[in-house]
Amino acid sequence: MAAGFQRAELEAAVAGGLLFRPFRGVYATATADDGVLAAFRFNGRLTCISAAAYYNLWALRPAPALHLSCGNGVPKAGVVDHSTCTHPKHPSLPVAGLADVLLHALRCLPELDALVMVQCAAQRGDITAEYLRKKLPGKRNGRARAVLDLLIPRADSLLEILAHTHFVRAGLSVRMHVELPGVGEVDCLVDDWLVVELDGASHFEPRQIKKDHRRSRASILGGRLTLRYYYDDVVHHPQAMVAEIRAVLRLHANGGFAPW
Repeated sequence: MAAGFQRAELEAAVAGGLLFRPFRGVYATATADDGVLAAFRFNGRLTCISAAAYYNLWALRPAPALHLSCGNGVPKAGVVDHSTCTHPKHPSLPVAGLADVLLHALRCLPELDALVMVQCAAQRGDITAEYLRKKLPGKRNGRARAVLDLLIPRADSLLEILAHTHFVRAGLSVRMHVELPGVGEVDCLVDDWLVVELDGASHFEPRQIKKDHRRSRASILGGRLTLRYYYDDVVHHPQAMVAEIRAVLRLHANGGFAPW
């Protein structure tokens, strides 16, 4: 109505099926987002994992519940109610500001779920780890600050930040985005001789498959083996991935790839 629409026009749109009124004071189209409607219904703001899509942040898995910041502490079925927002909200939607979204995620989500969201925002320059760290003082925020220690300068996909975390925690010596002569840039280089590539959906395209095989051959000619892992490996079976890499490193150390 502040934009110039008259109540009679809105009522006519409802009667004609162009709009519907899910609850008092709110008019919506048939394609309205359920999360946005819920935010209006509960007089809150979408936040944490439920706000990831509105900032184009990586998300490791869909949220089993709706995450809102309502600020009244009243229990709501199917809703995780976060603390009050303290930063400027989204300019046009009932969505918390990016800083609040990430702070809520760091305090709420499993470690890796929060990590991919913060990595995505930080490497784009939308926010800094230092800013978030200052907002997380005291012992109670120690776990959240520890997630910030896992950030890397660049990750081209959530697979890269996850793989780097798993490799470092396994004690592997890994460098990311290394340029190799005749090969080009590789995702990971372990112990300076084992190439680990992390392949997303685009790597299943015929032209990309051929390019990847040529790069693998070039790696071998340069004295380096190549292992390739996919989304399912990195996200759902990281222990198996790390175990395989360790097995290859042991074979190399024991002369397993030498001629008989």
